[in-house]
Amino acid sequence: MFQISAYGDTGLRIQFGEHISKETNQQIRSFCMLLEKEKIPGVIEWIPTYTAVTIVYDPCTVLYKALIIQMEKLQNRLSAMELPPAEIMHIPVCYGGEKGPDLATVANLHNLDESQVVSTHSSAEYLIYMMGFIPGFAYLGGMSEEIATPRLESPRSAIPAGSVGIAGEQTGIYPLESPGGWQIIGRTPIKLYDPNSLSPILLRAGNYIRFIPISEEEYEVIKQEVDEGTYIPYVEAFEE
Repeated sequence: MFQISAYGDTGLRIQFGEHISKETNQQIRSFCMLLEKEKIPGVIEWIPTYTAVTIVYDPCTVLYKALIIQMEKLQNRLSAMELPPAEIMHIPVCYGGEKGPDLATVANLHNLDESQVVSTHSSAEYLIYMMGFIPGFAYLGGMSEEIATPRLESPRSAIPAGSVGIAGEQTGIYPLESPGGWQIIGRTPIKLYDPNSLSPILLRAGNYIRFIPISEEEYEVIKQEVDEGTYIPYVEAFEE
C-alpha cells in the first residue's frame, strides 16, 4: 500500500498499511531515511506513525502536486533501501512494590501470580516502532495479550520517570515524570531522556528492548552509577 492524501493546507499523509506490522514499520523507516537523505526543498518535517508518514511542507516553496510526484519517486526506491542492523538493549526493571503499584492489579485481572506477570512481561523482545508523545518515549510492539490491561479509570497526576506501564495491549516506559493513566508495574533506574547528554534520546526506532528483572538492591546500585555517569546499558546485535 502507498496512498497519498491531503492533510490540511500544508501537509500530506502517506499510508503504508492498515495494520501495525514489522513489515510496514520497515517501509516507513526506509521512507524516512530517503526523506532525510534527499532534503527535498519545501519539506519542513515528517512524522512517522505506526502505519503512515505525515509530511509538513511549505506550499510557497513546493506545490502539492509536485510534492506528490517527488513522493512517488521515493516510493520507487524503497525496495533498494537497506536499513541498519537492529540492536537490542537490556532495560533493568524493578517490578512491584512502591515502584510497581499496579502489578497486583494486572495479576489479579488475569488470575496470575505477580511473578507470572513479570516473567511474561520480561520474556518478550519489544520492537521500537516509533518515538513520540514526550521526549524519549518509545512506542513498543510485542507484548503478550495474556497481560493486556485497561488503563486506570482515573489517571495519576504524576508518574515518576522510568516507570514501566501497561495500557491495553501496549507497554512502555515514562522517560519523564508526567501525568498518566497506564498501569504501573515497575521502574527502571536508567534515563531514557537526558537533555544534558550529547545523545539525549537513549532509544531508537527500529531497535529492540528486553526488560530484565532486578531487585531493589540492584536498582539502587544501577541508579547510583547512572547518577555518576558511569552506567553503560547492555546492547547486543538483534538476531531474528
